Amino acid sequence: MSDQTPVLSDLAEISSRVDRLIELVQRLIEENRSLRASQEQLNSERANLVAKNEQARSRVEAMIVRLRSLENNA
Repeated sequence: MSDQTPVLSDLAEISSRVDRLIELVQRLIEENRSLRASQEQLNSERANLVAKNEQARSRVEAMIVRLRSLENNA
């Protein structure tokens, strides 16, 4: 019976380590899911900002063309 005590102790230690690894993996999976969602949202926001920037650039260019036209007509 005493020969089994170290084996049982080792099994308990291995079981404890496996449980901790499972918890770690679950936390990392959730963190990964959260980070991917954040990245997707940031990519969407970036695309919107790029589009708004392009619209603003086009408007400014159109204003410059109109101002030059007014300047040439004056």
